[in-house]
Amino acid sequence: MCCRYYVEPESVVLEQLGDVAAHTSLRMRMLQDIAKPLKTSGEIRPGDIAPVIATSKRGSKACFPMLWGFNSQNRSLLANARSETAGQKPLFQLAWKSHRCVIPASWYYEWEHYLRPNGKKETGDKYLIQPKGDSITWLCGLYRFEEGFPHFVILTRMPSEEISFIHDRMPLMVREQDVDQWISPDSSPEEIAYRAVTDLHFEKASAV
Repeated sequence: MCCRYYVEPESVVLEQLGDVAAHTSLRMRMLQDIAKPLKTSGEIRPGDIAPVIATSKRGSKACFPMLWGFNSQNRSLLANARSETAGQKPLFQLAWKSHRCVIPASWYYEWEHYLRPNGKKETGDKYLIQPKGDSITWLCGLYRFEEGFPHFVILTRMPSEEISFIHDRMPLMVREQDVDQWISPDSSPEEIAYRAVTDLHFEKASAV
């Protein structure tokens, strides 16, 4: 599961991606129709507008502002999709095939979930998690258009054994060298997902 991630303000790469997204014609349209800022640093939550990497109409890699979350039939916001079943679900099927994206971040946040002796679920410590040895986390996602604007979800998978004590899901992440393939409509998402990042660094973060 992934309901918050963080973009480090001091990251040159992430700052450049945010600047590209901020100067797109799509951002200009969003400014007219959506009363929300583009969040290029700090903590990003569902419902925010954030920089997302996807394929342009010309077939080249680009960075666009997108809203985090698909609106479902009951109007609840869906922040995540299971990578194991996204290709078969009507809501995600088309996006899985041809509208894949990558969400650049420094790390993502997760809260430890556990059961009390009485069986009640409890939330414990907050952790920041990122690929071991990397300063940038490339989160895999899907996007679709709602009322003329792109919305994205972050894909999840079973957790690595080392962080399974925190939560029973984690985001699907790739290395930088696989970003271009992931967003390409001509590639196989199943094949790339098989190479997903599983070696992770994690540490406790201050509770918010």
